[in-house]
Amino acid sequence: MLPADLFGIYLHWPYCRKICPYCDFNVYAAKSRDPAPLLGALTADLSAHARLTADRRVTSIYFGGGTPSLIPAEQIGVILSHIDSLWPADSPIEVTLEANPEDVTVEALHQWKAAGINRLSLGIQALDDEALRFLGRAHTRDEALSATDAALSVFDNVSIDMIYARPGQSIDVWLRELETALATGAPHLSLYELTIKEKTAFQKQVERMVFEPLDEDAQADLYLETLKLTAARGLPAYEVSNHAKSEAHWSRHNLTYWQSGEWLGIGPGAEGRINLESGRTMTRGARRPADYMASLANGQTGWEDTETLPSTSDANERLIMGLRSKRGVDRAQLAALYGEDLPEDQVQRFISTGHLIERDGRLILTEEGWLLADYIAVELSP
Repeated sequence: MLPADLFGIYLHWPYCRKICPYCDFNVYAAKSRDPAPLLGALTADLSAHARLTADRRVTSIYFGGGTPSLIPAEQIGVILSHIDSLWPADSPIEVTLEANPEDVTVEALHQWKAAGINRLSLGIQALDDEALRFLGRAHTRDEALSATDAALSVFDNVSIDMIYARPGQSIDVWLRELETALATGAPHLSLYELTIKEKTAFQKQVERMVFEPLDEDAQADLYLETLKLTAARGLPAYEVSNHAKSEAHWSRHNLTYWQSGEWLGIGPGAEGRINLESGRTMTRGARRPADYMASLANGQTGWEDTETLPSTSDANERLIMGLRSKRGVDRAQLAALYGEDLPEDQVQRFISTGHLIERDGRLILTEEGWLLADYIAVELSP
């Protein structure tokens, strides 16, 4: 599928039972909130977006958060039915729900499937009880494994999210944990190095010297060993942090981001990219749920901010995101947006060092190149 054909819908559910110390997403404590007002706002926002994009075919839908597995299954079905009434869908469409292991029951799994979910992304994060406590997770190792087994008994397409490069984590300890994840048989893994983000509880702990993050060299070693083991076990990386059993299990929704397709950002703080008459446009919903819901009262979108991206900004984004995946970037397309070709000396420099290859007009990073992806993107920009 060509990038121009990719049209995804991201729905952001901002509520969580508790906020994890590493998380910098737009999230809020669920407490005893009535979900109905926000669900109504999501539906209204979809309708408003449809008036701008009615000629598109939906290729993926992604319920993210936050903790969207807190949404009642019947309401997920209502949202999906509403989307179906607004846009035609590509076949087969990918519909993902992020879920925490503690929300996974056999009943819930069957309800999600009946509602229209066909891909589950499990926020396991670690398979070590001490690490789970450090990460602020509510489940145990055994509960995570039980949830994965249950999910695989109902869904063919299951992804596991994990966080590694934790303080003091050795290669041997991580690889044993990763082997356990691979042994579950899940066809997709999203493996992220722990990053200390601004305005998170972990940032405050690091500032108070409660713990020291793993140094960059140790993180790089862990990353390369991760690539080796996943490839050896039949789940090679197809993107910097994502691994899959086959191309059929690549995340179509995430490819929409990496290949600069179009997607709607629905929900508080959700960001989108759509091609309007004025050009490629960034949209962002109001961050606070109350503000987001209030903004939809007049029948307009929930946007708090929009920007028509200058062609150079569009090109920079396509370059940075495209280099993350094995599909790479289209050199001619970037040259058209920049108004000039990428610097040949820099292209040849990274090819000679083994960080970059050029194939059929596309520039693709090698696995060693992924370690320097952001730096290389800056150096390749005219």
